[in-house]
Amino acid sequence: MKTVSLVIISHSMEIANGLKKILGQVAPDVPIALAGGSNGGIGTDAFRIKEAIESVYSEKGVVILFDLGSAYLNAELALELMEDSKAVKIADAPLVEGAYAAVVEASIGSSIDEVIRASESSKYIVKVTE
Repeated sequence: MKTVSLVIISHSMEIANGLKKILGQVAPDVPIALAGGSNGGIGTDAFRIKEAIESVYSEKGVVILFDLGSAYLNAELALELMEDSKAVKIADAPLVEGAYAAVVEASIGSSIDEVIRASESSKYIVKVTE
Protein backbone atom coordinates (compact mmCIF):
# COMPACT_ATOMS: atom_id res chain seq x y z
CA MET A 1 0.00 0.00 0.00
CA LYS A 2 1.34 3.40 -0.97
CA THR A 3 1.02 6.02 1.71
CA VAL A 4 1.47 9.74 2.07
CA SER A 5 5.11 10.38 2.92
CA LEU A 6 6.52 12.80 5.49
CA VAL A 7 9.43 15.21 5.46
CA ILE A 8 10.67 16.41 8.84
CA ILE A 9 12.54 19.72 8.86
CA SER A 10 14.41 20.74 11.98
CA HIS A 11 17.22 23.15 12.68
CA SER A 12 18.88 20.25 14.49
CA MET A 13 19.65 16.93 12.81
CA GLU A 14 19.60 15.29 16.24
CA ILE A 15 16.00 16.38 16.77
CA ALA A 16 15.02 15.19 13.29
CA ASN A 17 16.70 11.80 13.83
CA GLY A 18 15.08 11.33 17.24
CA LEU A 19 11.64 12.15 15.89
CA LYS A 20 12.10 9.79 12.94
CA LYS A 21 13.02 7.01 15.37
CA ILE A 22 9.78 7.54 17.32
CA LEU A 23 7.66 7.75 14.18
CA GLY A 24 9.30 4.64 12.73
CA GLN A 25 8.24 2.66 15.78
CA VAL A 26 4.64 3.84 15.36
CA ALA A 27 4.36 3.39 11.59
CA PRO A 28 7.36 1.63 10.05
CA ASP A 29 5.82 1.52 6.55
CA VAL A 30 5.42 5.29 6.15
CA PRO A 31 8.33 6.81 4.20
CA ILE A 32 10.00 9.60 6.19
CA ALA A 33 12.82 11.83 4.97
CA LEU A 34 14.80 14.29 7.05
CA ALA A 35 16.18 17.73 6.34
CA GLY A 36 17.93 18.77 9.51
CA GLY A 37 20.81 21.03 10.33
CA SER A 38 22.88 23.01 7.89
CA ASN A 39 26.48 22.18 6.98
CA GLY A 40 26.91 20.16 10.14
CA GLY A 41 25.49 22.89 12.35
CA ILE A 42 22.17 24.46 13.22
CA GLY A 43 19.88 25.69 10.46
CA THR A 44 17.88 24.60 7.42
CA ASP A 45 18.64 24.48 3.74
CA ALA A 46 16.11 24.70 0.86
CA PHE A 47 18.17 22.43 -1.40
CA ARG A 48 18.42 19.76 1.30
CA ILE A 49 14.65 20.04 1.83
CA LYS A 50 14.03 19.66 -1.91
CA GLU A 51 16.19 16.52 -1.97
CA ALA A 52 14.31 15.10 1.03
CA ILE A 53 10.95 15.70 -0.68
CA GLU A 54 12.13 14.06 -3.89
CA SER A 55 13.49 11.04 -2.00
CA VAL A 56 10.06 10.08 -0.63
CA TYR A 57 7.78 11.57 -3.29
CA SER A 58 4.81 9.46 -4.37
CA GLU A 59 1.47 9.99 -6.10
CA LYS A 60 -0.23 9.97 -2.68
CA GLY A 61 1.73 13.08 -1.73
CA VAL A 62 4.19 14.43 0.81
CA VAL A 63 3.47 16.33 4.00
CA ILE A 64 6.18 18.63 5.33
CA LEU A 65 6.48 19.38 9.05
CA PHE A 66 8.89 21.98 10.42
CA ASP A 67 10.14 23.36 13.72
CA LEU A 68 10.73 27.12 13.32
CA GLY A 69 9.75 29.97 11.00
CA SER A 70 12.86 29.97 8.85
CA ALA A 71 12.37 26.24 8.23
CA TYR A 72 8.94 27.13 6.85
CA LEU A 73 10.47 29.77 4.58
CA ASN A 74 13.03 27.29 3.29
CA ALA A 75 10.28 24.70 2.73
CA GLU A 76 8.40 27.22 0.59
CA LEU A 77 11.59 27.97 -1.33
CA ALA A 78 12.20 24.24 -1.86
CA LEU A 79 8.72 23.92 -3.37
CA GLU A 80 9.47 26.81 -5.71
CA LEU A 81 12.64 25.01 -6.83
CA MET A 82 10.70 21.87 -7.76
CA GLU A 83 9.23 21.35 -11.21
CA ASP A 84 6.09 19.73 -9.81
CA SER A 85 5.08 20.24 -6.21
CA LYS A 86 1.30 19.85 -6.54
CA ALA A 87 1.24 16.80 -4.27
CA VAL A 88 3.33 18.43 -1.52
CA LYS A 89 1.76 20.33 1.38
CA ILE A 90 3.20 22.07 4.43
CA ALA A 91 1.42 21.39 7.71
CA ASP A 92 0.82 24.20 10.19
CA ALA A 93 1.33 22.02 13.25
CA PRO A 94 3.63 21.54 16.23
CA LEU A 95 6.52 19.40 15.02
CA VAL A 96 6.40 16.43 17.39
CA GLU A 97 2.66 16.18 17.96
CA GLY A 98 1.85 17.04 14.35
CA ALA A 99 4.29 14.48 12.97
CA TYR A 100 2.91 11.81 15.30
CA ALA A 101 -0.68 12.49 14.22
CA ALA A 102 0.39 12.64 10.56
CA VAL A 103 2.26 9.34 10.60
CA VAL A 104 -0.65 7.54 12.26
CA GLU A 105 -3.09 8.95 9.70
CA ALA A 106 -0.76 8.16 6.79
CA SER A 107 -0.27 4.60 8.05
CA ILE A 108 -3.97 3.81 7.59
CA GLY A 109 -3.89 4.93 3.95
CA SER A 110 -5.53 8.33 4.35
CA SER A 111 -5.36 11.04 1.71
CA ILE A 112 -2.92 13.93 1.93
CA ASP A 113 -5.74 16.26 3.02
CA GLU A 114 -6.70 13.87 5.84
CA VAL A 115 -3.06 13.63 6.94
CA ILE A 116 -2.76 17.43 6.96
CA ARG A 117 -6.02 17.74 8.92
CA ALA A 118 -4.89 15.22 11.54
CA SER A 119 -1.51 16.90 11.86
CA GLU A 120 -2.92 20.39 12.19
CA SER A 121 -5.59 19.32 14.69
CA SER A 122 -2.78 18.28 17.06
CA LYS A 123 -2.09 21.93 17.88
CA TYR A 124 -5.30 22.02 19.89
CA ILE A 125 -4.14 19.08 21.99
CA VAL A 126 -1.03 20.92 23.17
CA LYS A 127 -2.72 24.27 23.73
CA VAL A 128 -2.12 25.40 27.28
CA THR A 129 -5.08 26.90 29.10
CA GLU A 130 -5.09 28.96 32.24
